[in-house]
Amino acid sequence: MVLNSTLPEVKLSEFVCNLSYDQLPPRTIRATKSDILDVFAAAVAGSSASGTREVVDLMAEFGGNGSSTIFVFGLQTPPPSAALANGTMAHALDYDDTHDLAVLHAGVTVVPAAFAVAEYIGKVNGKDFIAAVASGIEVTCRMGLATKPWIGWILTPLYGYFGASTAAAKLLQLDPEGLLNAWGIAYAQAAGNTEGSASGALTKRLQAGLAASGGVLAALLAKRGITGARESMGGQAGIFNLYQRGEYDSAALTQGLGNGFEVERLSYKPYPCCRFTHTAIDAALDITRRYNIEADQIAEVTVNVSKEAYDLCEPEDVKSNPRTIVDAQFSIPYTVAVALVKKKVCIDDFTDQAIKEKTVLTISNRVKCIVSMRPTEGMARGIAPCKITVKMTGGSSFSSRIDVAKGHPENPMTEEELFNKFQDCMAHAVRPLPGATSRKLLQVVGELEDVHEIKEIADLLRGGAMPWASQQS
Repeated sequence: MVLNSTLPEVKLSEFVCNLSYDQLPPRTIRATKSDILDVFAAAVAGSSASGTREVVDLMAEFGGNGSSTIFVFGLQTPPPSAALANGTMAHALDYDDTHDLAVLHAGVTVVPAAFAVAEYIGKVNGKDFIAAVASGIEVTCRMGLATKPWIGWILTPLYGYFGASTAAAKLLQLDPEGLLNAWGIAYAQAAGNTEGSASGALTKRLQAGLAASGGVLAALLAKRGITGARESMGGQAGIFNLYQRGEYDSAALTQGLGNGFEVERLSYKPYPCCRFTHTAIDAALDITRRYNIEADQIAEVTVNVSKEAYDLCEPEDVKSNPRTIVDAQFSIPYTVAVALVKKKVCIDDFTDQAIKEKTVLTISNRVKCIVSMRPTEGMARGIAPCKITVKMTGGSSFSSRIDVAKGHPENPMTEEELFNKFQDCMAHAVRPLPGATSRKLLQVVGELEDVHEIKEIADLLRGGAMPWASQQS
């Protein structure tokens, strides 16, 4: 069938299908490997998070052709089941990458999908895996960049279905028409909303897993000849005209394809909570470092935020006194209080016990948020500069303003900070991976282009786990 080359999705599909590892610049390869490692680390830590075990247990109950690994647990399941579990646990701590301008997490849907399909196919090498992941992230982020209004969809899963199906289809060697079908099947499933975050529900983390799983299923069905809507992006009832009311930038989907890749523009999280809290956390930590304040002497904290970030300040009672871990992950008052009280923000601050800590809650109830900041270019739609002023009981006052959040390409985490994050994630696994395994994982992903078969990494992420039957007994 002759494809209509005027459609943005046709041009994008042809680019993806023709892209090879050898066409990727060295910086793109490095960035892709960094993101793959970050997703692995977040997933390992997320294996002990609320909701993970329930999802894994259900996938075990489903059974089926056990070709794809669920990380840490060692269970072998069908590819969509593995992608669902791994995507969910990778997003569980909200510690995975962000594209701050596209306003989404990219790797959390793409990497689990690619990994599940690579194991299913067998004999997939590191170079092909890198190309597939870079392609999936490119599609996900470009769809986010094309989006103008923010009307309640959460873009990580919504576009993650497309990114996940892209990576899976690339590994399955689908041609442009096959990829268009995969996107059409992905579109038939695509969903994701912010209500889970507002409700403090575990669906916030589950949605990423659903997208990873749906993307795998879409590509596998397309491989078998199932057709999908051909104009899933720009059609009259395509995702942008239907879901975004026609307000989108079509050029962002295809402009400059191959002139740099969006994986290079990802941010990495120094704190396991919503990215929109990070400039506030950075400012609070800056105050603690410069002035060495004592938490019990804090009288009031004023946080100047953007209109979009203000959603993480309301309703005041819930954000100051989180009901659930998800509430805490999406609360500026809580995360700022943690930073001021503990002088750090880490995984252990987001547990059922930690979010009830009286010292932190005392300060979080003294945090007042004001809308007065606007996003700067490159940090649009919420991740704006933030200014914090801390007033002490003795009358003194300390302020800090942060313009670019830590972890952004313009304010990157150091190698030491990234390594410490990786080590912390390894230590928080439901069954911590041995030190030798963690070190080997770092080495293998760092040299991923030399890996002959992805199964090498599966064995490491399994961490020598006992057979599932033994774990259940």
